[in-house]
Amino acid sequence: MARLNGFTKQQLLDVYRIMYSARALDNKILIMLKQNKGFFHMGCSGHEAAQVAAGLTINEGRDWSYPYYRDGAYTLALGMTARDHFLAFLGRAADPNSGGRQMPMHYSNRSLRIVSQSSATGTQYLQSVGCAMTRKLEKNKEVVYVSSGEGTTSQGDFHEALNLACIEKAPVVFHIQDNEYAISTHKSEQTAGSVYSLTSGYENLSRYEVDGTDFFETSLAFKQAVERARRGKGPSIIISNVVRLLPHSSSDDQRKYRTPEDLENDLLRDPIILFKNNCVNEKIFTEKDIVKIENQVNKQINEDAIWAEDQDHPDVNTALNYVYSKENTGTETKLVNKSENVVMVDAINHALHEEMANNEKMVIYGEDIADPKGGVFTATKGLSTAFGKERVFNSPLAESSIVGTAVGMAVAGYKPVIEIQFADYIWTAMMQIRNEVSVMRYRSNNDWVCPLIIRVPVGGYIHGALCHSQSIDGYFMHMPGIYIAYPSNAKDAKGLLKMACRMNDPVIFMEHKGLYRQPYAATEEPNEDYLLPFGKANYVAKGEDLTIICWGAMVQKSIEAIQKLELGENSVEIIDLRTLNPIDYETIEYSLSKTGKVLVVYEDNLTNGPGSEICSVITDKYFDLLDGPVRRIASKDSPIPYNWFLEEKVLIQVEDIARAINDLLEY
Repeated sequence: MARLNGFTKQQLLDVYRIMYSARALDNKILIMLKQNKGFFHMGCSGHEAAQVAAGLTINEGRDWSYPYYRDGAYTLALGMTARDHFLAFLGRAADPNSGGRQMPMHYSNRSLRIVSQSSATGTQYLQSVGCAMTRKLEKNKEVVYVSSGEGTTSQGDFHEALNLACIEKAPVVFHIQDNEYAISTHKSEQTAGSVYSLTSGYENLSRYEVDGTDFFETSLAFKQAVERARRGKGPSIIISNVVRLLPHSSSDDQRKYRTPEDLENDLLRDPIILFKNNCVNEKIFTEKDIVKIENQVNKQINEDAIWAEDQDHPDVNTALNYVYSKENTGTETKLVNKSENVVMVDAINHALHEEMANNEKMVIYGEDIADPKGGVFTATKGLSTAFGKERVFNSPLAESSIVGTAVGMAVAGYKPVIEIQFADYIWTAMMQIRNEVSVMRYRSNNDWVCPLIIRVPVGGYIHGALCHSQSIDGYFMHMPGIYIAYPSNAKDAKGLLKMACRMNDPVIFMEHKGLYRQPYAATEEPNEDYLLPFGKANYVAKGEDLTIICWGAMVQKSIEAIQKLELGENSVEIIDLRTLNPIDYETIEYSLSKTGKVLVVYEDNLTNGPGSEICSVITDKYFDLLDGPVRRIASKDSPIPYNWFLEEKVLIQVEDIARAINDLLEY
């Protein structure tokens, strides 16, 4: 049987069919755009050879893929169909990528292990490394593919991902499809040198630079890279030099920034024409074979487009589905204490020990969390000794790396419990949290889930100044898709953390570092069976005259304010929310029906803080229960200074709360 570079005639005909199908899809969708049948398209024309070469080396449904928006031909090679692409373009309910929730070309297919992708360029890299780390843990020889254009290599996440992949010798293949343009910006303005040269310093990284319009050359590189990954030798990067034969997207016109000569030169490197001519010249197949395939593909594409147009739109009543799982946030178990007083940080440590023993797929990592240090606050002390450094380990000093890899681990079925050392440094991970963690379930139409836990020490009162004192609850309450816990004592911290470890949604677990070792936050320790549900507030004190709503460090300060005023029993009711998403408004309503007055006390900034939203809900829903104004008291709208006298002026104090209580009681 005739072969060309090791491929049979039938294999090469199949390659041509996939490449031509990708091109025909681009062309058909552009026609449909002009007919106002859709709104957006990003074509793969010019990238087909490199993508098909990659797709044919990945094991369908076994290996993992993190493709980018231009990977249309890759997804066809992996097993997606033209119908799948049309359904996405038209936003139909049966769209396997997202059910019409995401823009087209945001690929996802659970059966093919194509993990849901977002519009944020570069976030996929760290996720792919996290996924690859789980494959290494399981020693199953699975490989992870991840790709982008050359412009995305300017993103910090790309370099963080390479660094961590090389440290871990993770089985991941990075594919950079270099068409020289990031929308309109040429790579000479993006990169100080070539991507190939920039990646030269990473140990354990194998590098390839290929002519991405040459299927055979690119295929050879992928075969070597994938085989190397399967043998546990570490990551590879393949830079495929390709051509972009279409504008960046259907909203772009590349004639505005590229010369006619440049565009004509790209046409001379059309990978489909090059592949076809090569196979015909080598007498592998004939022009007749080509015409037959093209006619079959064109007919099928037209039929598939008509079929897709007839499919139903999503039911509008499903628009809010899958922001969270359908599972509830838990049921409280019987409280059985197992020891005398335990401080909050130790209760957290014990909860992690118990849940690590309960779930073999739970992993814990972050900066300095492994022994002998065991975290800067010792919350993770002893864990790496007890469970080994495969499951409990230090991360690089890179918050985006911590969160991004955790996303990849979570979608692969693991339970990552990660630590951001101080809330003040969570911001470099914000892209991963907002555009990945919080929406993974929703954007994939419930196909992929991301039930990670982000433990984060928060708050002030420790002379930590601007960057060790921040409260972040106001920011994250505004983010649908992530639950928020914020305990005020050791018992609640243990029960809520253990519950979070068993929930099927992401959780941000806020731990006020000023409470870690405070005697007033210490409690008797619940046993290993104790679970505390989210969304269930606690009555700290009962009263008839005024309701105080608070959480975290403000619970004790509210208690001290009442003591300072020497108010008798049964006057002021204190509600500790314990979680900020969900909020127990049922308890708030019942309390207001008794007291008629409310004060919301919170440490975050006054303006646009979490208490502002709670006050708005009270005014909106429970106005008829009120006998006085809805009041809130919080920290000043200012950074937090180091000098303790200045810090005291900015942060909310007991005296501030006492004055507000007195004013409301006298109203």
